[in-house]
Amino acid sequence: MHPNESFDEAYRKFKKQVDRNLVVTEVRARRFFEPQTEIRKKQKISARKKMLKRLYMLRRYESKL
Repeated sequence: MHPNESFDEAYRKFKKQVDRNLVVTEVRARRFFEPQTEIRKKQKISARKKMLKRLYMLRRYESKL
């Protein structure tokens, strides 16, 4: 915090830094115990999303050829 910086400006900078570092997201994710089945389910969903995204990008690339 700079000497002539108001509290609101310092708070705004702090919030921006916290958002950039994903602190709040991490805390929310760790707030409650998550069973192993839920973790696997989320991993499966994210893997499927990633695969579909790659497939979409590949098809998009091929259509330009």
